Amino acid sequence: MWAIELEKVSKSFGAHRVLIDLDLQVRPSEKVTLIGPSGSGKTTVLRLAMTLEKPTAGNIRVFGKSILFDAAGKPLSSSEEARMRRRCGMVFQQFNLFPHLTVLQNLVLAPRTVLRQSRDQAEKSALEYLRMVGLETKVHAYPAQLSGGQQQRIAIARALILKPEILLLDEITSALDPELTREVLGVVQDVARETKVTVLIVTHEMRFAREVSDRIVVFHAGRIIEQGSPDKIFSNPESARTRSFLKCVLNH
Repeated sequence: MWAIELEKVSKSFGAHRVLIDLDLQVRPSEKVTLIGPSGSGKTTVLRLAMTLEKPTAGNIRVFGKSILFDAAGKPLSSSEEARMRRRCGMVFQQFNLFPHLTVLQNLVLAPRTVLRQSRDQAEKSALEYLRMVGLETKVHAYPAQLSGGQQQRIAIARALILKPEILLLDEITSALDPELTREVLGVVQDVARETKVTVLIVTHEMRFAREVSDRIVVFHAGRIIEQGSPDKIFSNPESARTRSFLKCVLNH
């Protein structure tokens, strides 16, 4: 059974076709990175998996169950859709922390409201995940008192605290300078190494993609043009478009 399966998925915004008959499968615990030019459809894949967007055509399954339709082929109810969504956690380009809440309050909010945990349970869990991202000393700080890298590490902890089976990472270092980028990517590498969570990543950080991924999937104009191990894609790509893209980003 696939952790994520996109079957003949298309997505259009008006006349603009972002994804075209896309087939993509991700194994449980696999770490897969989507690369390719801006606008090639990578982030749309994550947003579809998180049910933030609906496909124009096709089906999407998470651990064998459609996140769009019930067994009779009818659209899922809002409660069923929310239940399926909880199997995924997503970290965005912007940190999206609540500025008026402390780090601890940001982390306990979802376990208290979504999982109905007690305050003690939620706070214990929050401290565990803050230790995982190396920020247990910042429990009482507010987001404005943290660096961008620290805020993004908090956002990762907040996504993980709900114990998702799938973690979706969308250009999580694009708003950071190089030093903070290394800090955040180090945390993601630790998470990938230490947990069995399935990870689907969109990034322009090619060194990180090579180090953290089991598989690289290359997108161009809404389609997958090539996929394979990091060594294959970075050392011996088959597609001329892949070679051209890598030449641009690696020489940038």
